[in-house]
Amino acid sequence: MSIAQEFKDFALKGNVVDMGVGIVIGAAFTTIVTSLVKDIINPIIGFFAGGVDFSNLFVNLGSGDFNSLEAAKSAGAPTINYGLFINAIISFLIVAFVLFMIIKNVNRLKKDAGEEEEGTPRQEVLLEEIRDALRARN
Repeated sequence: MSIAQEFKDFALKGNVVDMGVGIVIGAAFTTIVTSLVKDIINPIIGFFAGGVDFSNLFVNLGSGDFNSLEAAKSAGAPTINYGLFINAIISFLIVAFVLFMIIKNVNRLKKDAGEEEEGTPRQEVLLEEIRDALRARN
């Protein structure tokens, strides 16, 4: 079998297409979560923390004094942007929680639909019953 044929067989399997759709939806979902964290959650947290803007928290490693991260970046100063890192952590936790809930519900739906998580799969049970019936007939 040629490499091209093997790749075609791989690419046309349903799981690969499903994975591609999942990646596209995941990328779109990530932009929504990023906006949620940046535009809604962090301002609320900042309000209760005394007006702190997480996206503007940084440590200046260079010379000079800058009032904002944007000013430090435009001046080319090296900075440690720990506020943006906090934003990324919050975004990750939200995405991880939502994915956990999705996977949990998908597994529950599969279980409700009759797919067994443990034990002998239904197909094997049916094949064993057919085998036993054929033995009994002979």
